[in-house]
Amino acid sequence: MKILGLIPARGGSKGVPKKNIKLLNDKPLIAYTIQSALESNQFTDLVVSTDDHDIAQVAEKYGVKVPFIRPAELSTDNAKSIDVVLHALAYLENTGIIYDAVCLLQPTNPFRTVQLIKSCINLLKDKDFDAVVSVERVPAEYNPHWQFHQDSSGCLKIITGEKEIISRRQDLPTTYKRDGSIYLTKVQIIKEFNSFYGDKLGFVEIPEGQINIDTMEDWIRAEEFIKNNHVRN
Repeated sequence: MKILGLIPARGGSKGVPKKNIKLLNDKPLIAYTIQSALESNQFTDLVVSTDDHDIAQVAEKYGVKVPFIRPAELSTDNAKSIDVVLHALAYLENTGIIYDAVCLLQPTNPFRTVQLIKSCINLLKDKDFDAVVSVERVPAEYNPHWQFHQDSSGCLKIITGEKEIISRRQDLPTTYKRDGSIYLTKVQIIKEFNSFYGDKLGFVEIPEGQINIDTMEDWIRAEEFIKNNHVRN
């Protein structure tokens, strides 16, 4: 299976200015994702999609390809990740390279492991899934069976539509949320359905407490994570 590893890294971050090349423990944020992806040895090609020449220069320094500069219209706050992927596929296909799947690796998730990458790819290869994503278990207090919304009459209703709430924690079904580390999808699904998921979605669960860096508070948490877990440079 030919798999494109794609790292999207635009230059216009607002929550943390110049986030993708800002130094986290003396290493650019994007370098964490590049290094784990290269170390996994799972990708036919590993490419960074960016609109920013400084990001491109840093990415190339760490050994990854930057074959194009992403168009400005795909680098705004409102640009969709699926369109960024489709643009990269179209560019690379025009050079004669055809892939079976794309693995989107967001640099805002710097602590994904090599094993997580391998586990997701092995699952896609071994099972009849359209896509595989990494997920994190939802803590019981946030389980949707314990959540409410306001209906049109102003009353609170259980968000799952049930009449009675599940009273015991141990009776709650396990629920998950996407953690953002891995979106691995067959190219056919991306093109036909304009989606990262398809109908048959597999998943790999990661431990709770992973960090998706969007704000300076997240950045501080990432620094603490490195300190407490002895993350290497």
